[in-house]
Amino acid sequence: MKGCGDFVQCLLPDMSIKILTCLEDPSDLIRVSAVSSSWRQFVIGNGLCKHLCLKRFPEISSVGNMIEVENTIVPLVSQPEKSMEWLCLERNHSVYAFLTRGLSNCMTEDCLIDAIHASSTDNYPEESILNTLKSGDHVERRASYWSSGGQGDPTVPETLTYKLISKLCLISEIHVQPFQAYFQFGFPIYSAKALRFRVGHPNVKIDVESDNGHESAAAQGRSYCDKIIWTYTSPEFPLAQENILQKFKLPEPVLCIGGILQVELLGRVQRQQLDGLYYICVSHVQVVGRPLLPAFDVEILDESGKCSLKYCPKERLLCESSNKSTEGESSSPPRFHRFRASLRGWEQMILNTLLGAGADVVDDDSDEYNV
Repeated sequence: MKGCGDFVQCLLPDMSIKILTCLEDPSDLIRVSAVSSSWRQFVIGNGLCKHLCLKRFPEISSVGNMIEVENTIVPLVSQPEKSMEWLCLERNHSVYAFLTRGLSNCMTEDCLIDAIHASSTDNYPEESILNTLKSGDHVERRASYWSSGGQGDPTVPETLTYKLISKLCLISEIHVQPFQAYFQFGFPIYSAKALRFRVGHPNVKIDVESDNGHESAAAQGRSYCDKIIWTYTSPEFPLAQENILQKFKLPEPVLCIGGILQVELLGRVQRQQLDGLYYICVSHVQVVGRPLLPAFDVEILDESGKCSLKYCPKERLLCESSNKSTEGESSSPPRFHRFRASLRGWEQMILNTLLGAGADVVDDDSDEYNV
């Protein structure tokens, strides 16, 4: 800064903050913090990376705590020249910068990985919610769709609850395809009148199997859904009575913290000729978004439902991940392995840039909720 004006030193702090908050790329803030020790103290001390992260993704404000597990970059131990408060500020500086960059640059893809529960199912397994994970309305030569139970009241809603590929996903669109019963007279389309979407996380650590149509599993799925804290509910979207994949763009991208998404199907329009009851049938559901780097996880702290965002640099998990890859390779979803392989290169680049060289990125395939 020799021979140049240092506005951080010359201007009032509030004015310097206004100038630096005009930066919209976390990499720019990292570069600013590397200009000089005074600039670094100013950026970290005023939490500018956290401010940028919350500005771009306000849903993160619902996170109770930010925890860094076995931080090998800046260990949180007492140092003579640094207070514990300053060490915490440095930790948050790295974590929020990494979080913002990860959300901003992650590729867009289908984020659904499993179906958890349907509020009702007419015939299992032919009409299971699992069919909605498959694109189109045919699988080989048979129809592929989920069907609700029949209702005499057309206003009775239905819900489909899913697990996302990551516990932190930035969701931008949801796609839904109603099912047309091509095997019934008149080719009726069993569509809902409207739909809306909710995202959230369980309020306790619980295990639940995917809804498999048996009474005990269905009851377990209902109990699981009752324990979810919904952090966002979308506006209602009208659903056209057409057998096409209909796309619903959210007003703003939503950060799903917890990895649970629910589709609410509101109202019924088609009565089945055979029994005179109203049904809703769906061929396919797709969630378009950006799954966050696997270095982040969500931890439920207590029964009040308070959740914590947990950051793991991944060195600790290297051996665990290697063991899992050899023990359970065949059982892991192939789509997740493709997702993991495609992310590894730029994950390493971001970690080296923001958190220092030598940070290996490996995936933690463990699932706290075991949904």
